[in-house]
Formats: sequence, structure tokens, C-alpha cells
Amino acid sequence: MSDLLRAPAEIKYAEELDWLESIDDNPKPFSWRLSPKMVRLFIVGSERADGLDREIAPKWFGDRSFVERSIVTLASDRGLLLIGDPGTGKSWLAELLSAAISRNSTQVVQGTAGTTEDHIKYSWNVSMVIAKGQSRESMIPSPIMTAMETGTIGRFEELTRSTSDVQDALISILSEKYISVPELGSDQDSDNIVFAQPGFSVIATANSRDRGVNDLSSALKRRFNFVRIPVVTNKKSEAEIVRFRTEELLRRHQIELDVPPTLLDVLLQSFADLRASAAAAGSDDEKLESALSTAEQIGVLEDAILHSNFFGARALTARTLASSLVGSLARREPEDLAILNKYLHGVVEPRSTEEGGSWPEFLEGGRDAIATLS
Repeated sequence: MSDLLRAPAEIKYAEELDWLESIDDNPKPFSWRLSPKMVRLFIVGSERADGLDREIAPKWFGDRSFVERSIVTLASDRGLLLIGDPGTGKSWLAELLSAAISRNSTQVVQGTAGTTEDHIKYSWNVSMVIAKGQSRESMIPSPIMTAMETGTIGRFEELTRSTSDVQDALISILSEKYISVPELGSDQDSDNIVFAQPGFSVIATANSRDRGVNDLSSALKRRFNFVRIPVVTNKKSEAEIVRFRTEELLRRHQIELDVPPTLLDVLLQSFADLRASAAAAGSDDEKLESALSTAEQIGVLEDAILHSNFFGARALTARTLASSLVGSLARREPEDLAILNKYLHGVVEPRSTEEGGSWPEFLEGGRDAIATLS
């Protein structure tokens, strides 16, 4: 695992998954590696009432009802669509579900404007076709077809980014549970149909801010159960997520650097303030282009940590944190810079006078960063 830039969940947590599978005596749907109860426990963590011999740390922080509904959906014959704002952990939840259920989260199709029907069905090895003709051996199955053949989970990221003809091709897969291969002939003996095995399902994700890009048809919507993942606004939960991801970052880079709780509070409060300002804004020009998600909050902290480690005094400071916040969130010039400048003068400056602590240094770092970018 140390040789991988980013190990998939089934490799990263292989030992934990092996242990859960060894003690799991609950009924399992289809070809699932873990029972629904153990899948939930793997994702949201164990509690004392579970009576396990070891603690299972949570890996996704959110309401467990979202996880439970997702698991129940996958145990049925319907697809699962995780929808929400950017940075709400949809893809991470999809990866964890696939890893726990199938021990394979890498059967992924990435939805883009360039995604074609071949990406979700099959294509051909041209050299083999020229040499031997079209056959099952010369066919290149898509990740979705591979999931069908093995009775496992296939993932479709950013579904609304793909075009309508690709979405239409997915309808037949979700409803009929097979893919026809007309190039192999029409006889029953020609093996021209790939049937889905028990356990196959699709987890798709969609960005709620992408409405209007390629809206889902009502026919495709009927094939999915929707689970809407909200933005985390609870400070305690958000702090847990940021701390969890930060610890992973420090381990991955082998960095020994403390993140003072006071600076974590400053980061959390800053995002809470900016979200409140965006909610009260009268137009898009008065809002930051950033979604101000938890993922972007983690990005700000990661940038500050790496800068402090490589170019600072190997200690995270409020000045560096403010510089990273401005640098990460100021995407439009001059609109975003004006919004951040207004926030510093209208909110951070009075707070610096009243509360002191890390806020005066944070204010100074933010002002310097804006001056540099202006």
C-alpha cells in the first residue's frame, strides 16, 4: 500500500474487512462479502453496544440513516443515486459501500461530456478483431459490464455530466439487467447476451449544482433510489471529518506537525461565517464561487499544512491558514476578493478586537494575501 499514491478503500482497510468478514454470521444478500449490518458498521464505526472485540473507527461522518437507506437500496434490484452539493462525501461513501459489499471499488465510469455508450457497455480490441474477428475474447468489457458478470457493484461518477444517449443506455441495464452484443450474431449459441449475476447494482453520484447540464429523464430516475447527502453544518461533525482527513494527510506525507485546536476552530468558524453570508446574499455576485463544502475546508487546511512544512517553521500558524483560505477561495477577480475583504473587515476585525487569540494574526494574514492578489 505504501507504493500507491492513493489506495482504494478495499486495500487501505483490507485487514479490517478481513476481520469483519471472519466474525460476520449475519445473513448476506446475494454475493455480498459482508452483511448489511457489518457494512454499516464498517462505514460509520462501531459502538460499545455492538459488543466487538476491537473498535472500528468511522470512515464517513454523517447521519447513519443515509448509510442504512443506501445499503437497503443496494440489497434490492434498484440502483442507488447519491446526490448533493460538491464536497459532501458522495464519492467516498460510494467507494466505501463498494469496498464493503464487493471488495472492489474500482469498477468506475467517470461521467463527462466525452463519455460514450462504449464506456458503460463494451468496446473492441481492434488488433484481435482484425486477426480473428469479433468474439467474446476480442471484446473489452466496461467496468459496468464487468460488475454485471461478477455480481458486484459498478459505480458511475457525475451521472448528470454525461449526455442523454449515455443515460438512456443505462436505463436498459438497470431495468433489463443484461447487455446485448449484436456483433456476435443473433443465435442463442453465439453467446451474444451478457446477463447480470445476483449482487450486481450501480451506485451513481450527481452534483446538485449541475442541474440543467444534462437533466435525468423520468425513466432513469425511476430506476434509482435517491439518497440526498446534505452539506455538513454541525460543527462537531465537521471537525471530526476535517481532523480525520488531516490525520490521513499527515500520515501519507510522513509529516510531524501539530494542528492546534484553536486554529481548527478558526477554520470552522470562518467557513460557517462565509456560508451564512452566502445564504443572506441577494445575488450570485455577492456569493463566493466556492461551494464552501467540507472538502474545500480540508483543502484549505491541507494547503496550509504543506506550506508550513516545506516553507515555514514546521508549525501551523493563523497567518498561513488565512493565506491558504484566501488563495483557495478567491477564484474570481475582483468579485471573490471583494467578498473576502468585506468578511475580514466586517466580521474578523471586530472578532479580533473582542476575542483576541488567533484572530488578530488570522486577520493580518488574510489582509496580506488579498493585497498580494489585488
